[in-house]
Amino acid sequence: MNRATTDDFAFPAEIEGQPLAGKSVLLVVENLPLPFDRRVWQEARTLKAAGATVSVICPTGKGFEKRYEVIEGVHIHRHPLPLEAKGALGFLLEYGAALFWETVLAWRIYFKRGIDVIQGCNPPDLIFLVALPFKLLGVKYIFDHHDINPELYEAKFDKRGFFWKLMVLFEKLTFKAADVSMATNESYKAIAIERGGMDPEKVFVVRSGPDLSRLKAVEPVPHWKDGKTYMVGYVGVMGEQEGIDLLIDAVDHLVNRMDRRDIRFVLVGGGPALADLQVMVAKRGLDEWIHFTGRAPDQELFEVLSTMDIGVNPDRVNPMNDKSTMNKIMEYMSLGKAMVQFDVTEGRFSAQEASLYAKPNDPVDMAERIVELIDDPARREEMGQFGRRRVEIDLNWNRQVEPLLSAYRKTLFLDGS
Repeated sequence: MNRATTDDFAFPAEIEGQPLAGKSVLLVVENLPLPFDRRVWQEARTLKAAGATVSVICPTGKGFEKRYEVIEGVHIHRHPLPLEAKGALGFLLEYGAALFWETVLAWRIYFKRGIDVIQGCNPPDLIFLVALPFKLLGVKYIFDHHDINPELYEAKFDKRGFFWKLMVLFEKLTFKAADVSMATNESYKAIAIERGGMDPEKVFVVRSGPDLSRLKAVEPVPHWKDGKTYMVGYVGVMGEQEGIDLLIDAVDHLVNRMDRRDIRFVLVGGGPALADLQVMVAKRGLDEWIHFTGRAPDQELFEVLSTMDIGVNPDRVNPMNDKSTMNKIMEYMSLGKAMVQFDVTEGRFSAQEASLYAKPNDPVDMAERIVELIDDPARREEMGQFGRRRVEIDLNWNRQVEPLLSAYRKTLFLDGS
């Protein structure tokens, strides 16, 4: 098989036939600012390339403070948030403020550019409330299903109860309001059909594939290793459910039980648990081996991905993570890096032979798998090449363009139905 070239993954400036010409689309996302949210940014660029007028409502964030700007022809409207939520009441405050701004900005966009479709990107499963008044005016609603929030709530707070029941209710109402649903994988598609009552013909799997025209290797930068022989990288959110505490346990075992002091761990990303995790590392005397960058610009991200010897995904095995596709896995594979993760269904589907799989939630076994892979460079290389080929052939963003446009054709009755 011939290796694909960079040109094969060039993002289209214009999609043949301009199937969405004359249509105006609004994407609403509460979780991250654009263009930092990779999935939503790729969706927005694709819809613009297909001829649509594309507007986005999202929060402000570090490095993305402008309240309005146009990037690559996409109109981005950002709003402030009062806080980064941690507890259940904090989430209510955050989501309440977001809904207020999303509603105000949506009406402003409607009167300025018109809206044919609103695409709500969860979390939370409340964006349908913004869309409902517009549905009375003939606007269609697409639900872009990023997270399964009942499972996410249970993973964050380790309980069910009143707020968990609210999550279940909001999810049901979201699916009921949606004209079409887009799932990030087959597990989410099954939830849309079985739990959400969606017509299977109105559920489209649009995976969060990496844009290989953007995600490119750079020259390794030795300072990231800080004098250590090897480096393990992590890219993602620093939250309670991401299992970073288990990774810290694994590093503790590596350093203090296995006497492996030659491996540095560099963790890229921000999130509500970052400060607590930094304190945990300091208290355990692991600062020499674990470094947090915080939210990093693309150049630093690419440097870390290119310099690291392997990637790690410590997401806990639970109902949420078992059914979710993690972007970090795709990024490791895109750069040809082998990885270690706990054995979750969608993680194994994505990585297949590009990963070693530790026993569920067992930091000691994760430490041993990391050492096993670090000490076998030939195997690392083989696994990394497998992962890169899998992304090139099956999982890159260009493979998701047609499912995305099919969802919009279905919504706008452009497919003849």
